[in-house]
Amino acid sequence: MTQDYTEFVTFINKKTGIDLSLYKEAQMKRRLTSLYEKKGYGSFRDFSDKLNADQGLLDEFLDRMTINVSEFYRNAKRWEVLQNRILPELLKHNSKLKVWSAACSTGEEPYSLAMVMSTHQPLNQISITASDLDKIALEKAKVGLYAERALAEVSSDIKRKYFLQQGAFYKVSDEIKRVVSFKQQNLLNDRFESGYDLIVCRNVMIYFTEEAKDALYHKFSQALKPGGILFVGSTEQIFNPSRYGFETADTFFYRKV
Repeated sequence: MTQDYTEFVTFINKKTGIDLSLYKEAQMKRRLTSLYEKKGYGSFRDFSDKLNADQGLLDEFLDRMTINVSEFYRNAKRWEVLQNRILPELLKHNSKLKVWSAACSTGEEPYSLAMVMSTHQPLNQISITASDLDKIALEKAKVGLYAERALAEVSSDIKRKYFLQQGAFYKVSDEIKRVVSFKQQNLLNDRFESGYDLIVCRNVMIYFTEEAKDALYHKFSQALKPGGILFVGSTEQIFNPSRYGFETADTFFYRKV
């Protein structure tokens, strides 16, 4: 790391509790250099001075450093496996599942989860916790208004049932929104609750270093109850699941032994 960036990493850790050294350096540096240059700053040092003085800029920085690219039912075939194989198996053992959508971004994932779970249970029996580091993303998630492109994988039946069209946008129905509670959380630093039946964390671990991923998989394993499932993204296959107390339940689904 250059000294300029090293000092910036230290400043951000003290200021926000976020450890940028746990993210892949080249990607993060490129992302943040682009941001400070766009804002007219010449170095990480200049940028940190301004971030220290301007809360609005700090919020924008936090929004930029997190990756908010999402859509409903992303990689639809995996959601079909969740609906047809994984959930029925979990519900055999417990009708009230403890479910967490980790790094939920702008809400497409936990709302998809609620819709999939609604094929097995009434909505008033479903409760999902959703968390993300990014406050701005969480505010968008709570509003639940999405461009049509985010619904590319949503069936016409589900669209009619759980979305209200508003001009060029679609709003998630209040009955689905009530099922999901959002909170801010730093996956790398914060302690996790335990006793989860299902944890969904997709398309975020690819941005972390191998050491950070290793620590996270251990934390997820500890947070799951025996028989609980971790559902990861399509580029995040765990090649040594037994290291974390998992066995493969299906492609990208891991069961705690």
